[in-house]
Parts: sequence; structure tokens; C-alpha cells
Amino acid sequence: MAELIWDGKYKDGRKVAPLKVALPFQTVETINESAQERQHALDLFSKGGETEWRNRLIWGDKKYVLPSLLPEFSGKVDLIYIDPPFNTGGDFSFTTAIPEADETIVREASAIEQKAYRDTWGNGLDSYLKWFYDTVVMLKEFLSETGSLYVHLDVNVGHYAKAVLDEVFGPAAFQNEIIWKRTSARSDSHTYNHIHDVIFLYSRSDNFVYNVQYTPYDQTYLDNFYRYRDEGTGRRFRVSDLMAAGTRKGSSGKPWRGTNPATRGNHWKFATETLDVLDKEGRIYWPQKEGGVPGYKRYLDEMPGVPLQSIWTDIAPIAAQAQENTNYATQKPEALLERIMKASTNEGALVLDCFCGSGTTAAVAERLDRRWITCDLGRFAIHTARKRLLGISGVKPFVVQNLGKYERQQWQVQEFGEDAEAKIRAYRRFILRLYQAKELSGKVWLHGVKGGRMVHVGSVDSPVSAGDVTQIAKEVKQLIGTGQGAPDRAAVDVLGWDFAFEINELAKQQAQSAGLDVRFVHIPREVLEKKAVEQGDIKFFELAALSVKTEVSKRKLSVELADFMMSLDDVPDDVRQAVKHWSQWIDYWAVDWDYKGDAFHNQWQSYRTRKEPKLQLQTEYTYAQPGEYTLMVKVIDILGNDTTKTIKVKAE
Repeated sequence: MAELIWDGKYKDGRKVAPLKVALPFQTVETINESAQERQHALDLFSKGGETEWRNRLIWGDKKYVLPSLLPEFSGKVDLIYIDPPFNTGGDFSFTTAIPEADETIVREASAIEQKAYRDTWGNGLDSYLKWFYDTVVMLKEFLSETGSLYVHLDVNVGHYAKAVLDEVFGPAAFQNEIIWKRTSARSDSHTYNHIHDVIFLYSRSDNFVYNVQYTPYDQTYLDNFYRYRDEGTGRRFRVSDLMAAGTRKGSSGKPWRGTNPATRGNHWKFATETLDVLDKEGRIYWPQKEGGVPGYKRYLDEMPGVPLQSIWTDIAPIAAQAQENTNYATQKPEALLERIMKASTNEGALVLDCFCGSGTTAAVAERLDRRWITCDLGRFAIHTARKRLLGISGVKPFVVQNLGKYERQQWQVQEFGEDAEAKIRAYRRFILRLYQAKELSGKVWLHGVKGGRMVHVGSVDSPVSAGDVTQIAKEVKQLIGTGQGAPDRAAVDVLGWDFAFEINELAKQQAQSAGLDVRFVHIPREVLEKKAVEQGDIKFFELAALSVKTEVSKRKLSVELADFMMSLDDVPDDVRQAVKHWSQWIDYWAVDWDYKGDAFHNQWQSYRTRKEPKLQLQTEYTYAQPGEYTLMVKVIDILGNDTTKTIKVKAE
């Protein structure tokens, strides 16, 4: 078989295999799970039993996500649909509106998203083919024996991708090339305008699921063949033969109602007794002319339509005002995914999409009662999909997951080696350099100095806690005024990957009482990526601050958002001026009424939609039993970043 070769495909005469590092997932949020379902899941887990299925929305790079899913789902996925980047350069950017203001923000791709794009297209076609090959090799392992893979591409890369797919799956696994007319005719080109995408269909075996789909008859066909209407009902029908070739000796070969089929060398398709029943039911057509042969009425409303072919011109792109439009640049119509899913799966099947985007695949799978797993590298994509899923009536419980500290631990070992002490020192030095701080040695909690402020670098595998801040404050006091480049004021920037809940307020209060000026700063996930670091794409942002009011009357709890301050470093001046109230920065908020220290259980939420742009700022809940509870509130801003706050409440 002919083979497509690209730079990096072979090393020392052998194909380079894709990276396969399986990491454990962290569930950061459960959504729409009742208190009873939550307790049942905890009981099963504590007893070592198998917990009930939960659909999965995963934030992370598929090069880590897919191998981490593989041990559990190898050979178990019934349908994979992927809509990978087409070399557009804008697959990760998004536009978000400022609520209650005539302004929008175009949020460019984050550094980690830009890095993913560079990995895909950075060296042109060679890097794209390597990236695509690694992805397809992995996806093949997920497919069940009856499973199918749909790969949605444009005309620029489709022909290259097919050669790779043939190599991985084998040419015999290729089932079809579907042409989807994605836009109407245009006249803006000096050649034939590109108005279609291609979708390749491959199967794991010959025994793949395929349910025939139908499209409506066109008007010309209806006018030519369904020319008749019943007088009483107006139902359209066509007339089919009641006879078949060849004579018969039984009932079907006998004369019926004055017509003898044998004289024509035929026989009736039904026994004469059945013909009597059909006539009584009004299914026999009697021609008006004398001597005419009766026929069988085939009603239009009983016909499924035309079996679906490989050229799809009947599914339009998403209109600007369509309810399903999320303003996501690469969003595909739900009708397209519904057709694919109905054709290649049955209810209860498992569907995988590792290019989640706006969440179309997951939303359609949810409506069609299929199980689903989807992932995306973009934080805003995950937020868009979550809101979209919550808008589905009766949506089943699902989880939001990531690889969290395990991905960072893997990165730390790869970058800085196995030796524990040397690894930690090299890691801190690396973060300080990115933060443009000068290294400070000989201290336990303070690691650098920048602009007259000391700097603490948090661990990769544990959140910064209030206890950490206490120790930092003690060391700051010891260092102040000692000379040797030490700052002369008590100020510190605390850098961390994760922060304990409520730290931005509780720890700040503790620090202020100790005379310490403290800022909490996120270490961005982009530092994991070499090219992002090399190109200076790293930005550090302060934590947002959330204020929540609570009031308890016996067992009834009232919760109200009181204030919200987010980092505005990435927001243009004209957009800042358009915001007149702090709530305009918030796109979504949710509540866990009984947080137990595990994942955030989303039990109530309010969020903005095209139909309902207003945000509810207050909610109430009545506890079933008296006692002390931990309330957790999660806010997601208009850029997709989340902020959480926990509050102790007592129900009587």
C-alpha cells in the first residue's frame, strides 16, 4: 500500500509511537446530582463498589486526556466524532458580550491554546500529519467492534487525512466520504467557491451499526408520483401494481372483482381474501376508465422518504439568531450531529468527542439518550458546554474533570528530573524567572523578590493554604530590614497553582492583622508548555475576590452575591468603562448547599443565555435537617475563569 511520509514519522527506522502517559482524573464539579444520588455514590465508593455512570466533561489537552481514558474505555466507545482544527489560526478565540452593555470582548487564544495550535501547524503540514496520526492511532483503540469514527475536515487537509486514516484503519475500514454543504453559494473567488466540508466515515469492523436515515422527497418527485389525493381525507398517494409476473394456481392466481391476472401472465401480490380486506380499508385504487386494472394506494405520510445518500445539502449552517448559537466560531449545527448519531448508534451507546468546542456533540448525545465523554483544551469551551448542557430539560447528572496536579507532577519530573531537592529548586527558579523575580536563597517560605515585594512559589501538588500564609508572614517579619537586598516593607506575592477555598479573603484578613500586604497570584497552566515559555506568552493574574451575603432563618438559607472583583489586566479600557455594575462581569454562578470537602456539587445555578440575559443574584434553600453545613458558591466570569467561596452556616 502507498504510504504518506512526513518529517518525524520514523526514528531509527521505526515509526514514532504517540505519547501514552495515563494519569488519574480529578473530579472538580458534579452537576445536577441530587443529595440522595450523591450519598448513594459515596456509599458505593466507600464499599469499593462500581459507581453509577456519569457523563464526563473534561478540561485538558487530549494528548494527556486520551491515554488517561484508554485503560477504562479501550474497545468500549460506539461512536467517535472529531472536528479538529482546519489550519484557521482562530479555533480557540471567542467573542463574549458584556451583559447589559453594547460591548463585546474578543478573547484571543490563551498561551496553552496557542501552543496546541503551534504543535499542530507550527512546522506546516509535517507537524499536522504527525499530530493527526498520533490522534487517530489512539482513537482506534477506543472503538468497539461495532463502532464508527467520523472525521470532519475541510478541503485543504481532507485528502492528506484520508491517507493517514487508511494507513491506521486499513483501506477496507473506509465506509464513505460525506459531502456537507456548509454554506450557500458565493461569488467572492476567482475559481469555484469552497462551500462544503468533508466527513470521512471509518468503522472498526464490518459489523458496524448503521441505521438507515431518510430525507424528504423533493417537490418534482412528489408532483410526478404522488399525484392523487383521497377525497375524504386529502391524503396524497401514488398507485402501485397489485400484480406480479407469473401465473399461480392458488387464490392469488384467481380472478378478483372482474379482473383475471392470468390473462396478463400475472398473479395477485395478495390472496383474494386479503384483497377484500384491503378494499374495505380503502387501500385499493379503482381507475375510472372501464377495464382499468386496480392498484394499491401507497400514502405519502406512510413513506419514510429517500434513503440518505453521501451528499448532504439539507442541513444549513447555524443562523445568527438561532437558539443553539453560542457564538463559538467553529460550532456545528445540532442537526448534523443528530443525523450522524442516529445513523451510527442506538440509545445507551457511548459517544466520544475530543474536540468539544461549544459542546454540540455532548448536547445532542444528551438529548438522544446516549452516554458521552468530551474534552477540550479551552477553559471557555468547557464553560460554554456546561451552560449548554444545563439548558437541556431533564439533563442527567454529569461531572467536570481535569488532570490537575497529576499533569503538573508529570511535567515537573520531565522538566527537572527525579531528584526531589534538585527538582524543587529548579522548579522554583523556573517560576521566578517567568515572574521576572530575583531568586532568594536560604529561606523556607520565601523564594524571590520582585519590585520591593517578596515572592512565594507554591507547590505543584497542593493548594496554598491559610496556614502557609501564616508561615510566610512569620518569615517576612524575620527578613525585613536585614539588608542584603531584602525589602524594607512587609509585602509578598503568593504564587500558586491552586488555592484553598476562601483564602483570598480569610488569609488576607490574617495578613492585614499581621501588617502584611499580600497578593495571591495564579501560576498559569501555560508554563507547562515550552514554546509558550520561549515566546514569552506567560501572564500571571491576581485571584478574583467574591463577596457573598447569607441569612439563616431556622432551616431556610438565603444567599446573595454582594460584590465581585476580577482581574482586569486582559480587559480593554473601553470595555471596562462600559461596565457600570460588578455583576456584569459574572456569566454564571452555582451553589453547593452541603459541601463535604470533595468535588463541588452543583445543586443550583443561574446563568446568562441569549433568551434570558439577566442574572439572578439571590437564591434560597431549606435544609431537611438541622445542623452545621458548609456552603460553597462558585462564580464564573465572562472570560470563563472561576472563583469559589465557602461559608459555614447553621440550620436550626
